[in-house]
Amino acid sequence: MAKDHGPSVKDDELYEELRADGASPQKAARIANAKAAGTIDHRGGGKLEDRTKDDLLDEAGKIGIDGRSTMTKEELVKAIRKG
Repeated sequence: MAKDHGPSVKDDELYEELRADGASPQKAARIANAKAAGTIDHRGGGKLEDRTKDDLLDEAGKIGIDGRSTMTKEELVKAIRKG
C-alpha cells in the first residue's frame, strides 16, 4: 500500500511509481494529480523511448514543458524526465 503524501498528492501509488522511476517530486505530483483528475492517461510501465513523438508532445504539454514544439523526440524524452 502506498504511503499517504497528504492532500497535495491525489494518487499516492502513481506518485511513488514516478519517483522510483526518477521523476522530480514536483513532476510526480503534477502527473499523479492530473491522472486522478482524469486529465491525463498515464500509461506507466512503458519506456518513454517507445512512445510516438506525438504522444510525447501531448505529455510534455500536459506537464507544462516550454519549447516542446521545436524539440526532437530525444529532447522531449529528456525534458519529460527532467520535469
